[in-house]
Amino acid sequence: MNTLLFLSIPLLLSSLVWSGYLEYDQDVLIPEDWIKVGRVRPSEELELTFALKQQNVDLLEETLRLVSDPDSAQYGKHLTLEEVSSLVRPSELTHKVVRQWLQSHGITDCLTVHTQDFLQCTMTAEVAEMLLPGSRFHLYIRDGHSLVRSSAPYAVDNDVHQHLDFVGGLHRFPPKGQDPSKASSNGKKKQSKVGVHLGVTPAILRARYNLTASDVGTAQNNSQAVAQFLEQYYSPADLAEFMTMFGRSFQHLSQVERVVGTQGRGKAGIEATLDVEYIMSTGANISTWVFTNPGRHESQEPFLQWMVLLSNMSDLPRVHTISYGDDEDSLSAAYMMRINTEFMKAGVRGISLLFASGDSGAGCRHMGKDRNSFRPSFPASSPYVTTVGGTSFKNPFKLTYEVTDYISGGGFSNVFKMPDYQASAVDAYLKSVGATLPPQSYYNTSGRAYPDLAALSDNYWVVINRVPVPWVSGTSASTPVVGGMLALINDQRLLKGLPVLGFLNPRLYKLKGQALFDVTEGCHLGCLDEQVQGKGFCAAPSWDPVTGWGTPNYPALLAALLAE
Repeated sequence: MNTLLFLSIPLLLSSLVWSGYLEYDQDVLIPEDWIKVGRVRPSEELELTFALKQQNVDLLEETLRLVSDPDSAQYGKHLTLEEVSSLVRPSELTHKVVRQWLQSHGITDCLTVHTQDFLQCTMTAEVAEMLLPGSRFHLYIRDGHSLVRSSAPYAVDNDVHQHLDFVGGLHRFPPKGQDPSKASSNGKKKQSKVGVHLGVTPAILRARYNLTASDVGTAQNNSQAVAQFLEQYYSPADLAEFMTMFGRSFQHLSQVERVVGTQGRGKAGIEATLDVEYIMSTGANISTWVFTNPGRHESQEPFLQWMVLLSNMSDLPRVHTISYGDDEDSLSAAYMMRINTEFMKAGVRGISLLFASGDSGAGCRHMGKDRNSFRPSFPASSPYVTTVGGTSFKNPFKLTYEVTDYISGGGFSNVFKMPDYQASAVDAYLKSVGATLPPQSYYNTSGRAYPDLAALSDNYWVVINRVPVPWVSGTSASTPVVGGMLALINDQRLLKGLPVLGFLNPRLYKLKGQALFDVTEGCHLGCLDEQVQGKGFCAAPSWDPVTGWGTPNYPALLAALLAE
């Protein structure tokens, strides 16, 4: 019986492909924390996003390699939004077929983006269900927030299938965010053993990573950004109070330069508060933007909405940090591949995208009776972003060297192959620690390995609702810390007339750990079973899938990345 079931799955997927189904491998199960209220009214207005097939994606990838490789004559010769648009813009045929299909259903209220590869269209639920056979829209709520989704696979007309990557706004429930005030997978707050924990503040970070009072931004044309989802927003009053309390030893800004989107109401979110306060502490005195995506029905897919925004803005900050992720196995391959293309489009424009590696260690996916595997996170596992892991102080009461924070996300993608830029580093790790590695059935040694580097992620101080709060932890802390330092390095490059860093990984891996503090102690979480007994991977000399190459030694990293 099991054999028959196993054989039937490929046949089922194949039939779905040939039946005009997009995203036939998308997980459409409803997460337990979302409560189904019922079917939406036929007249309910929906906004769906149609991802049109792009041209020249292979050429885009090659261009990204050339402008990001310091040994290339094209290094730093980033493209404008218009040049990216000319490269990837969908064909005239694709535009014609998709628009005629939409118009045949009476859908004319559509907006496009500069690159013309997304269409955002408004229609009623009744029309959407006729347009996309199989879809059935329901209203769901979680923590007082509402969302409209279809819990069934959807199809499109066969003549349209080859012109679309996916339709956004049907699937993909926003993941329950890791609470940065809690740091372990069982939800219990981390506590130090006894005494007063040192805690992480801007002064501690600047001391540990060797930033001086003069390491602040001065270039007029430099900026940095954080992106927020899931009803997260920051409080300007909290930011000002934080800088008053913790920013006395260095020049800084106390206000965000620009908010793109709509700030939510009520109490500020700890995630957004953490991101904004700490990117503005390490990236001190640099203009900071906040991208925020709350709104009616979450604007359908907030992460996708952010990607669409990047395709429609010619003037953008050059460093973006994002503390957002989902399990790879919960997303369709078509969706992830297309999001990867959006990352490439950002990279060729000179934008550095930093993603948190996650707070569940190697993760764990239960495959059946007595069968588990590690569970990679996306976008952390994308080959086209820089992924940041987490560390702790060896002695929590002193400013000492760092060890692995056991929550630090890391591992190997099950979807994306290992990029050339990291192959030798990962191979060296696998060979050096081979005898102590988890069983190979738990992970894919040929997949993109992450993280790429790390920073402190344990026991931060933030100011939220005008009150200083300790014990905030997670890679959502380490990511903006690294982002701020990269924005400082961009600042110095701009002052010297050099191009910004852009996609960092090819250059980072050629440094081979130079200018970073190597983290060689500690392991992170894995599956709680007899095989691995709760342990994932362990740190090791040079690169490892827990802390990457290690944590920044700012003056050395600045010198290395200022060299042409």
